[in-house]
Amino acid sequence: MGRGRQKAKHTKLARELKSYSPSLNVSALERELGSEHDSEPEYVDKWADQYDDEEEDELERA
Repeated sequence: MGRGRQKAKHTKLARELKSYSPSLNVSALERELGSEHDSEPEYVDKWADQYDDEEEDELERA
């Protein structure tokens, strides 16, 4: 396939994508974003406590 044909196909596709606008269910989006459920547990750094304790020990020694 020649470069001209390829460019024409890419241009056609780009125009289609630019004008594409999917339907948006605003109420479903609000429910999803507004929900207060914790599906993912909060990240806990298991090493943070270890280092905090060491710093406290060093401060007590000084």
